[in-house]
Order: sequence, then structure tokens, then C-alpha cells
Amino acid sequence: MTISMYQASIPVLVNRLNALSQVLAKAEENATARKIDPKVFLSARLAPDMLTLTQQVQIASDNAKGIASRLAGREIPSYEDNEASFAELQERIAKTVRYLESFAPADIDGSEERPVEMRLRGGPVTFTGQQYLLNFGMPNFYFHVVAAYAILRHNGVPLGKTDFIGAI
Repeated sequence: MTISMYQASIPVLVNRLNALSQVLAKAEENATARKIDPKVFLSARLAPDMLTLTQQVQIASDNAKGIASRLAGREIPSYEDNEASFAELQERIAKTVRYLESFAPADIDGSEERPVEMRLRGGPVTFTGQQYLLNFGMPNFYFHVVAAYAILRHNGVPLGKTDFIGAI
């Protein structure tokens, strides 16, 4: 049995975003319990040259909607990147999940060979849909979800692997 492009993308992205939502909920609860201003977590980063928690969540969202849109040949919706609270990040994740859930298997399946053109720092790059999904889109998405998790774990939020993995 083979796995479809839809199965390898949309349900995986939705699951990870839902898990990220739960991680953020735990972080907000932890900030309240420890009497830490939530902005401390939202502006935290792992290293001085890395992005903040808020930016990691925004980019994870951007990657998820970009993956689905590029594979389906749709325009990527633009979000403002103005979230300044856990509630606003939660709404962004929920909006992204709703967008992902608007895709049907027929929108994504068959995109293995569809050209995906992107402008990267080194210039324009063209992938096949499968190359893009497996070697660029998903690794970038996971990088930012993992960074968000690591920022919170580093700041003392009691998270474990099951929080990252989420519902199976």
C-alpha cells in the first residue's frame, strides 16, 4: 500500500498544529501558576540569533498553509504576524487548521510531479511536489514546531515527548 501526498501532508500538519496548540496551553497555564508574565515566554528564544516563540509559531503556521497551498496550486493566504498573546497564537493555529481542513485529498493527491517554484536566498528553486513536501516543506515546518517546544521546555514548562507528538 502506498501513502498519498494528502495523507503525508494535511493530517500530519493538522496533528502537529493541534499538538502545538496544547503545548501553548500548557505554557500559558505554567506562566500563570509560576506568576510569570506570559510575554516572557512569548519573547523567549533559544539563542540570541534565533527567533522568538511567537515568531516560531507564526512561521510554523506559514509553513503549514504554504505546504498545502503549493501542493494544491492555490494562492497562499497571508496572515498579519501581529499576535502578541497566547490567545492570539491559539487563534492563528485554529485559523490555519481550518484552512488545512478545507483541502480534500483530490486537491493534493497527484501533486508528486507538480512543479513547486520558490524564491530562496540563493535564488529561485524548482522542486517536484514530492521533493518539496519531503525535503523542504515538512523539514521546515518541523524545525519551527520543535523550536517552539524547545523554547518552552528550556524555560521550565513541564513538557514531554507525548506533548510534542499529540493525539495519535
